[in-house]
Amino acid sequence: MKFSSNVVKLLVAAGALAAAGGAAAQSKGQWTVAVGATQIRPDVTSGAISAPALPNSFGDVEKDTQPMATITYSLTDNISVETAIGTPYKHKIYGAGAIAAGGQLGTVEALPAIALLQYRFFDPNARFRPYVGLGVTYAIFQKETGSFKMTALTNPGGPATTFSIDNKWTVSGQLGASFAVTEKWSLNAAYIKTKLRTDVHFSTGQNQHMKLDPDSYILTVGYRF
Repeated sequence: MKFSSNVVKLLVAAGALAAAGGAAAQSKGQWTVAVGATQIRPDVTSGAISAPALPNSFGDVEKDTQPMATITYSLTDNISVETAIGTPYKHKIYGAGAIAAGGQLGTVEALPAIALLQYRFFDPNARFRPYVGLGVTYAIFQKETGSFKMTALTNPGGPATTFSIDNKWTVSGQLGASFAVTEKWSLNAAYIKTKLRTDVHFSTGQNQHMKLDPDSYILTVGYRF
């Protein structure tokens, strides 16, 4: 699983602070609710739009940041389960390859539903606790909207081109850490890599395969009870 050097720096910095203060338990039977923000950056490898589009008509997807919340339950002192809720991520879609000069071709809202099984290192009373996670994601795509530029490229002179993106089940891996500020409050940083392939279907009858493989960067403030 590839992860950003910024995430590594955050984890190292939190580890350096671990010795500065007393402990706060994060143990079996405990719930944690955290709120913050997530940035999703699609790592796009695009297939070409099928004929009669120009050869090498690829696509790209812009990043987006939205507020979110996580809910975590500790099954044991070291094993927990986590899910997340939040608002849809609004991604702009651009042309690439032969249609790179076409600019913004459309927008889509993505809502990834995720469930993770985590292993948290160190003793439950440790102030700094790194963790790893593995889980499933259901990527939901909605409100797909094409621009006039998309119509000009796929159906010049015809009616406006619409499109849809297939929802997909997939897997996600997680690397993160929590730092207990007080007995109840904590700071959390995490990185999630999701393997995501899907297909785009245009109203013109054309199709496009997309490898999105998003990287997610998460910062939250948590409360344990």
